[in-house]
Amino acid sequence: MIIRFQYWRLLGLFLTRGSHCSQPSAAEPVSAPLRELPWGQLNFLHTTDTHGWHAGHLLEQSYSGDWGDYISFAERLHEKADKEGIDLLLIDTGDRIEGNGLYDASDPKGKYTQDIVREQHIDVICSGNHELYKKSSSDNEYLSTVPNFKGNYLASNLDIFDPDSGERVPLAPRFKKFTTKNQAIRILAFGFLFDFTGNANNTIVEAVEKTVQQKWFLEAIHDRDVDLFIVAGHVLLDSPEFNAIFKAIRQVQWDTPIQFFGGHTHIRDYIKYDAKSYGLESGRYMETVGFMSISGLSTGGKAKTQRLAAPRFARRYIDNNLYSYYQHTSLNETTFPTPHGRDVSAMIASARKDLKLDHAFGCAPKNLWTNRAPFPHESSIFTWLQEQVLPDMITEPDRKDVPRLVFVNTGGIRFDIFKGPFTIDTTYTVSPFTSGFRYINDVPYAVAKRLSRILNQEVPQLFDIPFDLAARMPVSEMTQSATHTFDQQDHPSLANQNQIPLTARENKDNLTPGYTTHDHLGADGDDTIHSPIKFYRVPNVFETRTAFPTVYSSRSEKQGEKDPETVDLVYIDFIERYILLALKFLGTGYEEGDTEVYMEGMSLTDIISGWVEGNWPC
Repeated sequence: MIIRFQYWRLLGLFLTRGSHCSQPSAAEPVSAPLRELPWGQLNFLHTTDTHGWHAGHLLEQSYSGDWGDYISFAERLHEKADKEGIDLLLIDTGDRIEGNGLYDASDPKGKYTQDIVREQHIDVICSGNHELYKKSSSDNEYLSTVPNFKGNYLASNLDIFDPDSGERVPLAPRFKKFTTKNQAIRILAFGFLFDFTGNANNTIVEAVEKTVQQKWFLEAIHDRDVDLFIVAGHVLLDSPEFNAIFKAIRQVQWDTPIQFFGGHTHIRDYIKYDAKSYGLESGRYMETVGFMSISGLSTGGKAKTQRLAAPRFARRYIDNNLYSYYQHTSLNETTFPTPHGRDVSAMIASARKDLKLDHAFGCAPKNLWTNRAPFPHESSIFTWLQEQVLPDMITEPDRKDVPRLVFVNTGGIRFDIFKGPFTIDTTYTVSPFTSGFRYINDVPYAVAKRLSRILNQEVPQLFDIPFDLAARMPVSEMTQSATHTFDQQDHPSLANQNQIPLTARENKDNLTPGYTTHDHLGADGDDTIHSPIKFYRVPNVFETRTAFPTVYSSRSEKQGEKDPETVDLVYIDFIERYILLALKFLGTGYEEGDTEVYMEGMSLTDIISGWVEGNWPC
């Protein structure tokens, strides 16, 4: 171990000397006005939905910090807490995998990120849904991540079948009780997952409402020697699951403070359950490090203190970059990095080099957005896929002349494309999933053409469309239209701009565009004061029509297309269940047995990178 860290330390010094960013190719952060961190008696740093982005955002200045920078930041804040006799805890609420080449490009997946993530000391950590989609990833959680965070990884409603014995066991301990380092605050912590049903068959997710009725949970919350409950969960803050936990605790302990940490929706959010219970969610993709503080807690140490009648809660959403970290620690390029943090940054740089993540398939001629442009629009990544990529690439040689209607869910596209090199890393940030395509042949077009309206919930139907089907906005849908604005009249050439939300260009108020969060409790949570941008809603799915019969004029000029009698109905296999439900709703009898593999061995990721290689030269 000592030899390993000497190597990483030397490599880290070489890679980072003279740079404001730990990753050599990362964009340097720019100065911006900042709100201070609201320190309190007990403080937290929170990450969630990092999805493999542990190298940071190399092309986006506001989020260019990496996991090593975060480790340095946490260690510097620990130093401050120890000096002042207060406490700091770190929380992570899952979905650490799938979404970036650092995780997805390795074989096996997670080969590097498991070692990188474990270098951060995290006090309470739990699973997200992405850890559970496949047997291999949930086995990795059980065999590697849980031991890496032994005693701190909690699984209150999640079981796994042990890969060796086949026995059903908890993925990790259900809860833990501990006291804080400096004040001996007595904490009882849980780690939950929302009522997820898409997991592989080697795991079992118990419904939260059932879990809170179980004997072990009821016995745990009856403990009177508790100063604070922590509920960490890959769960929406304003959800039936968290509300069930809140009510269960309050029925037994009516005035003990509760701090919830959520995830899954990829947004910055803050919510109040009652005067002594709050919840925080801290964004996505290593864009955000959440900061939370509580003052007025009782303590159980030698210097016992009584709880205030109304404890004080406060939050801050920190932009993940070195400028923010320097300002919040009152340090600089020389004094901020810790040896440990530099080591981990070097590990990340070495892993990226081994995986050749900077290898370019081609060069994007302009930016393409998931939620920062409307659909359809020439700057929408979905319009690009619909009009250029899928018509060129989705075909079976022996059925190339058969009309096709192709469906892709927008949730399968995870991030934007920036003008410039389209690399191996880009392919995984845009489309990290291994889902292939399936199809049903000779579906009446009169039926198939109605699917979009049903899957996009434009007509009344008898089944729900899941949250994960559509692309997510990194803002609350409740507030996005009013609070995240981007005026296209001020920026008419949207299609040709460089990184609209996060550039060094300044507006008349000297602010860079970025998050301007309006959460459930106000608009003062962001640490960095930005000018606002607008995020657009996009449909759950979009369709592409290919090889439709052509209509010609008497002069043999193409006038358009005509409707075929039947089509091959092609779709990403992730949405097969909803395709079949929609077809059933339309009165057909199609079942899983009527489906077949289409373009065997090809994923959407492969199709995108193949198209780029053939069409976007550098």
